Amino acid sequence: MDMPHPSIRRGHKADLPLPASVALVLQGGGALGSFQAGVMESLIGLDIPIHWVAGISIGAINAAIIAGNESGQVLPRLTRFWELVSGGMPNFMLPPNNDIREAAHLAAAAAVAAWGVPGMFRPHLIPSWWAPAGSPEALAYYDTTPLRETLDELVDWDRVNHGPVRLSVGAVDIQSGNFAYFDSHDPLYRGKIDARHVMASGALPPGLPPVEIDGRFYWDGGIVSNTPLSHVLDHQEDDTLIFQCDLFPAEGPMPREMSEVWSRQKDIQYSSRTRQVTDSYLRLRHEHEQMRRLLDKLPEDMRALPEAKAVEDLIDRGAVNIVHLIYRNRAWESGARDFEFSRGTMLDHWAQGQAAVADVIAKGNRLLANNILDGKSAAFDLQGSGQIKEKIA
Repeated sequence: MDMPHPSIRRGHKADLPLPASVALVLQGGGALGSFQAGVMESLIGLDIPIHWVAGISIGAINAAIIAGNESGQVLPRLTRFWELVSGGMPNFMLPPNNDIREAAHLAAAAAVAAWGVPGMFRPHLIPSWWAPAGSPEALAYYDTTPLRETLDELVDWDRVNHGPVRLSVGAVDIQSGNFAYFDSHDPLYRGKIDARHVMASGALPPGLPPVEIDGRFYWDGGIVSNTPLSHVLDHQEDDTLIFQCDLFPAEGPMPREMSEVWSRQKDIQYSSRTRQVTDSYLRLRHEHEQMRRLLDKLPEDMRALPEAKAVEDLIDRGAVNIVHLIYRNRAWESGARDFEFSRGTMLDHWAQGQAAVADVIAKGNRLLANNILDGKSAAFDLQGSGQIKEKIA
């Protein structure tokens, strides 16, 4: 095998060659976000550094904690956040019975709907229909003041804006309907990102109120796209390894009852965009490779033509490998799983995130390593069968 490019490093405990940039892409998914924390814990344990973290909704919160803390404080701060938001009800030790677990799961979700989540949101004192038109109380059921206090406690905003880890969070401009990314490397937002930008990314209506930033109002980015993957791919500058946390599996069984209809509908709604972005990007990479091969066969005088130069400028630079780390729904979980914040469920999600990384490294390490060393682009995910599936550009 050829010697690796000088920019390639190794995640020592994973024995995985690393390209110039490693990105972590975090979907929205509410309570499922503890899966992402488990993923991050495993990446830290494998000595795989993150250079860029991009998130939507709960993914934006996790992303801000990761980018806004020194490496040794990332895991303690993630732990602090998830222990806080899952501390609103007793942590019962339940028997391995799906009916009992499902009943407890639904009861916990109902408690969140009634009382909110510690450190995130609480019900307004007056109903929205009694509030003055245009007020925060009239536009949402809950008050997110606790979330701002939590973010300011757990995130060093100076480090977010000027530290080594790039942060990108996505939101939707309510009046224009356009998607917006608040990116610490964007000149428009350099040095300006704070709790408001992260809260805007997670302001899911009608539960949570819009967030005002510089005279514009924003809602949760998941309304348009539940993954920031396209933003990372559009702004990629070097060979990149992307760990994409998919909280809603694209593939699943045919529903048999109404609770399963609700669950499967959410999976399809919030996962399809990720698959679409990945597939479109790989197709584009394949087309660019054909263009590059054709240009390489042209004589020098034709390569120098303005038209050939224009085509060459269209070709993407740098390889990318996308590893999909997919959350697998438990049999007892329903469509309420994204707002069920009980401690036991949080720990279950966290453990599944750790296991997803361990499985990919154990079963796909050599395949992924070869792609990185050879400068190829591909997407990988671990199938329900336990086998690694690869899509090549």
